[in-house]
Amino acid sequence: MNLLFAINHNFTELLCGCLTSVLKNAGFDRYEVYILHSDLTTEDQNALRQAAGGKAELHFLPIDETMFDGFPETNRYPKQIYYRLAAPLLLPEELDRILYLDVDLVVINSLLELYHTDFEGNYYIACSHVGSSLTKLNQLRLGVEEDVPYVNTGVMVMNLPLLRQNLTLEQLRQTAMEKMRSFILPDQDILTIMHGDHIKLADTLRYNLSDRLIRLHNADPRNEKIDLQWVRDHGAILHFYGKNKPWKEHYSGFLDGLYWEHTHQ
Repeated sequence: MNLLFAINHNFTELLCGCLTSVLKNAGFDRYEVYILHSDLTTEDQNALRQAAGGKAELHFLPIDETMFDGFPETNRYPKQIYYRLAAPLLLPEELDRILYLDVDLVVINSLLELYHTDFEGNYYIACSHVGSSLTKLNQLRLGVEEDVPYVNTGVMVMNLPLLRQNLTLEQLRQTAMEKMRSFILPDQDILTIMHGDHIKLADTLRYNLSDRLIRLHNADPRNEKIDLQWVRDHGAILHFYGKNKPWKEHYSGFLDGLYWEHTHQ
């Protein structure tokens, strides 16, 4: 399995936990892990190698940050968020498929089915994290077609050969600079504008489950209620996007126990 992460120094500890959960639960015998970064120290890299143990080969790929000059950047959304979008241009050419993961998530069950899903000619396999109303608003805000989904970029299987044929860094930069005034979540907005019509949707409840999504799902009386046992039986990736995170104060939800259970040896 080829795995991709893009981090800066501040996220090393979170990546150690995420990687621990992947190696414990994702279901593969061997992992090739590619880490795009600009500032990881030798100490950071050694900590990640220790977390990987002997089950994964780690490849640290340093990126020149000036490549992303002109891209929208804030304290919450540093330049590293764009590394994932440019990854097909930064990764070794012999790779044909890779799974990108954010580090604020935990893997609790097998990813075999997700990783081997047929692209059917699409560039990405990803999950939406918004309902129909917000999808429509995002389509209007970004000026895309009605059938274009709005996806979360935290979990994406990438079709690297097709992306290499249909992506340049200059296209990314131009889209970022032209549309930046309308951006809310820059990397997701850029992905939607550039490649939204070439995304195959995966099951969000299985591969991008969050406390927020559980609350919205359970609020609909037509849905089967999601509880902790349902998550253990059916969930594969729990994603703590936004500000509600179990390692911070004032966390609200019931997924924190699973996070600590699977991110520590």
